[in-house]
Amino acid sequence: MAHICLLLSGAALLLNGLAMLGFLPRRDAAVFSLVVGSVQLALGVGYVATAGAGATPLLTAAGMFLFGLTYLYVGLDVLLRLGSRGLGWFCGMVGGCGLLLATAWLGTDPLLAVLWLCWSALWGLFFASMAAGLGRLDPFIGWALVLTSQVTATLPAFLGLAGMWPREPVVAGLAAAFLAALFVLAGFLARVPARRRVAPRRAGTGHVAVSAGSKAPVS
Repeated sequence: MAHICLLLSGAALLLNGLAMLGFLPRRDAAVFSLVVGSVQLALGVGYVATAGAGATPLLTAAGMFLFGLTYLYVGLDVLLRLGSRGLGWFCGMVGGCGLLLATAWLGTDPLLAVLWLCWSALWGLFFASMAAGLGRLDPFIGWALVLTSQVTATLPAFLGLAGMWPREPVVAGLAAAFLAALFVLAGFLARVPARRRVAPRRAGTGHVAVSAGSKAPVS
């Protein structure tokens, strides 16, 4: 179940990154986040009910619930126009929890520890943007989500589902270096002047095109 949640997260991270960059209406990504978050919470409850006792199942379940609640909150924040400040503080708290989870996994699963460090950084960026008022980071956050989504979620999910999850420290080290390079690339792409990205208006909606770094109107 945890790997299925991770697979769903890869899609949700990608769509939310594209929405932040203006390639998708934020409302579209919000609806998908709402669905993914609800499914992940349901899978988390099922996992807790069947996994048994022990530290490892509890740590795994904690991660599933943190992701599920985040996507659920993201979807509701956009659809209900909540203003994002509360979401930003929530992301800051989840980012701190992610650092604790990274520490907990470091001894037994160094690759997962690296992934949690990356996710914590993303949550921290959302805190900076939405709670601390640093909205100018949005293009960087969007590119970081797009670039890291498949590497930290989709690919690891398939490795786990196939029973090929690597636990060697050298793999974790290579993953950390590669993710650091992706964040550098995201910073470079965020500085490239963005052209206005036009999305076709759909019948029955009030969506219009948005440019990168701007807020999409929601109706």
